Amino acid sequence: MRLSTKGRFAVTAMIDVALREGSGPVPLSDIAVRHQISLSYLEQMFSKLRQHGLVESTRGPGGGYALGHRAESITVADIIGAVEGSPPHGSAIAGQQSEGLAQDMTQDLWDALRSKMEDYMQSITLRSLAAGQRAKGVQVEERKVVNRGVFKKPKAEPVRANTPNSVFALGRVSLARG
Repeated sequence: MRLSTKGRFAVTAMIDVALREGSGPVPLSDIAVRHQISLSYLEQMFSKLRQHGLVESTRGPGGGYALGHRAESITVADIIGAVEGSPPHGSAIAGQQSEGLAQDMTQDLWDALRSKMEDYMQSITLRSLAAGQRAKGVQVEERKVVNRGVFKKPKAEPVRANTPNSVFALGRVSLARG
């Protein structure tokens, strides 16, 4: 499993979505502003996360992304695996290993380290990361739902005409005026 900035940004964005899971879909533009991450970069990451079923998208006004599963069932390993892809067995954690005898001598070390790291990332759920942020005092502001392009129909009030509506009413008005 490869660790990179892409994985770090993906985990950060998923924590953001998990923190706001009760207030509807989270627009990527909001995440981009809060965490200073490029919107196009987020779009690429969330496309991969959506393909792996970790998030669901909602289009249109008030749309955005929500968790595809409960936060307890999504792990850091799931998120990183979705955005990084799974490298071929035996690749280095942060790059390529050297060829030849040196590789054979240290392969067991790198395999054990990768295994421990994957086990650790499988043990960390998105729910625990979100709870940790709340414990640190991270405030989640409620998003104001904006009805762009959707307006309430004006309420029609009954028409009260000051003019008579029949010949007989016109006659009464004429007689009353005198």
